[in-house]
Amino acid sequence: MNLKHLSTFVQVAELQSLARAAVASDTAASLVSRQIAMLESEWGGKLFDRTGRGMVLSDFGRRMLPEVQQVIEQLGRLDAAAREAAGTLTGTVHVGVLPSMSRELLPALFADIRARAPDVRLHAVEGFSGDLDEALASGRLDMTVVNRYGASLRGEDALGTVETCLIGRPDGLAGAAPTVPFRALAGLPLVLPSTPNGLRATLDQLSRKHRIALDVVMEVDTGTAMKDVALSGHAFTLLPLMAVKAERDAGLLAAARIVRPGIVRTISLSLGRRRPLSKAARLVAGRLRQLATELLRG
Repeated sequence: MNLKHLSTFVQVAELQSLARAAVASDTAASLVSRQIAMLESEWGGKLFDRTGRGMVLSDFGRRMLPEVQQVIEQLGRLDAAAREAAGTLTGTVHVGVLPSMSRELLPALFADIRARAPDVRLHAVEGFSGDLDEALASGRLDMTVVNRYGASLRGEDALGTVETCLIGRPDGLAGAAPTVPFRALAGLPLVLPSTPNGLRATLDQLSRKHRIALDVVMEVDTGTAMKDVALSGHAFTLLPLMAVKAERDAGLLAAARIVRPGIVRTISLSLGRRRPLSKAARLVAGRLRQLATELLRG
């Protein structure tokens, strides 16, 4: 058993194929198969069931996979710590970003870190706040940029605020003023994130308070899908203006800010607490804070 065998096991589990794992690792399929067989012999259990669909984890394999992933992750942190001690910033930093900010923030962050610390790798995940909160709490992410409706949570760094807009095709919002009262959302076909979600909770609270019914015709779990449905003209969605800046500039989408009451989102930076941040992660957090603040001010 060695690190290569463990990495091969994880790769086969993710790709569910000896052949695909061989191509991904630039290794002969026979060698990949032999490495899996050596692990199975060492541990005394079958890691995979061979089926017509490929390699499927056995019960024993499912039990071992998270243990092996944890070992590989720990070895990666050990290597990064050693390099940091020698004066070299390195390692992988895991970042979660909101869909509404990812298009502009991630390219800027990549270019910035590439120039400052070229040996640092970024692993970026796009998701809604609830999913990012869960990934941060479990240790899968080192830091996140999330929405809060109201004040930021304790320990978070509030970066700025954005207002929520009604988003739709220009012909669908033809003649609409730059703002639209919350009551005007009643009866409009809306595509929104599925519950539980901070926006949905805020909308439910406001709709009860103002005694209107919202017509949620579709639930989706990605910001891209929300925009795609709005682009189709079949429904409207609710997003910050920055999320549709390119589409609005191109004349594909229009935006009207929601008022009376407005729906304000606080954008916050949250750092993982399951383990101390590496020096590389602290650098990324600092640059992420600066770049996100500048983006929100713009």
